[in-house]
Amino acid sequence: MDGQPTPDIIDRVRDIPIYRASVARGYFPILEKPEIARGFPDNWMTPGLARALADGDAEYVLSTGTNHARMRLIRPPYFLLYSYYRLWSEHPDIAETWRQGCQRVSLTTVLATEHVARVNAAKRGAEPEAAPSLEERRLDERTLYLNLRLDPALWDRAEVERMLAEIRAVRAAHPQGRYHLDCSGYHLAHLVRKVDAWGLWADFPPPASIIHAYEYTPHGVRRYLRDHFDCPIVDLFGSTELGYLYYSDRDGRYRPYLDRMSVELIPVAPDSEIHSLIVTSVRNPYMPLVRYRSGDCVRTLDGTPDPEKITAFCGREKELLATERGPVAQADLDDRISSVSSRVFLHQLRLTGASGCRLSYTTFDGRPLDPEETSALERGVAELTGRDCALDHQGRLPIGKSGKYTWLAGDR
Repeated sequence: MDGQPTPDIIDRVRDIPIYRASVARGYFPILEKPEIARGFPDNWMTPGLARALADGDAEYVLSTGTNHARMRLIRPPYFLLYSYYRLWSEHPDIAETWRQGCQRVSLTTVLATEHVARVNAAKRGAEPEAAPSLEERRLDERTLYLNLRLDPALWDRAEVERMLAEIRAVRAAHPQGRYHLDCSGYHLAHLVRKVDAWGLWADFPPPASIIHAYEYTPHGVRRYLRDHFDCPIVDLFGSTELGYLYYSDRDGRYRPYLDRMSVELIPVAPDSEIHSLIVTSVRNPYMPLVRYRSGDCVRTLDGTPDPEKITAFCGREKELLATERGPVAQADLDDRISSVSSRVFLHQLRLTGASGCRLSYTTFDGRPLDPEETSALERGVAELTGRDCALDHQGRLPIGKSGKYTWLAGDR
């Protein structure tokens, strides 16, 4: 199947300038991110979109980005939030917490907190506060953002106690004393480590449900969270421009959530079992995307390009490592690490010269791997990458300016 859109999709997009040539020739090529940006916004403008922008039914936003350039988009206000809320309200393992009116406490990048503070300040015609108050960090009646620092490794005890107090306040406001915790897996793991170190578990009320939805979450982090929280922990996969496409159940199996969407998979290289995710979506009525390359990579149960068999979202296409055996994704390195030790927390692979690499890592307990584990992991990484590998235990690894971690550094 070549993924060409159905007649009803073609009817929806035929008047949008970026698609006119494709409609005329009867073939839609894969839509790349640079094409979306070329001539923006005129390449998307129709009379209906112009009216929606004038009436406030559509707005300009930037994609959240990770360690790459952000992209300008047009979408309905709160498009991603409503996608999240709908999925939460329908998810078989956690819909109960939505129906019970649980508040959503969000522990993720400081950029997300700052965005909410800017929006709230703009509503008052003011500039955002340097340290936004609790109410300035409230997105709506349901969602509060906690984080005020770029690097969660640098949270001090006062910051942690402030966040725990805010969680307790949210919990106390619920009739059954429940709340929903939304997070980056890394940020929540940092918080758990600090709560452990400072003996603050009595001040950290357990959540009724957890979603991590902001970036790839390694096996070790997922296991660490499951060891500390006795509630459903769900992974959501999506993006700013698409909304959410897949969700995991509480056992880690992924399920499609393709409302007004379809997906095709294309190998990232000949004979590779890593596939590019190509999405056709009319969920956003103001910027429908036809055969859009999201930039994400997936693996399937049997290596075939069957979207129904997706078993892992394995990183970003721009972050693939080229090797003689084919491209290597973030999840491939994660698999090697988790097969050796469950104690590894953060890791970053740095290429050194033409044939070497160094795997820097931290652990949940602060102790380096033992010599046998170190040797086993060095061998495993060398087999994976075709490069001589040396391990480097660190107390802390740097976070990117986006507030997210990158797994690969050095020239590729």
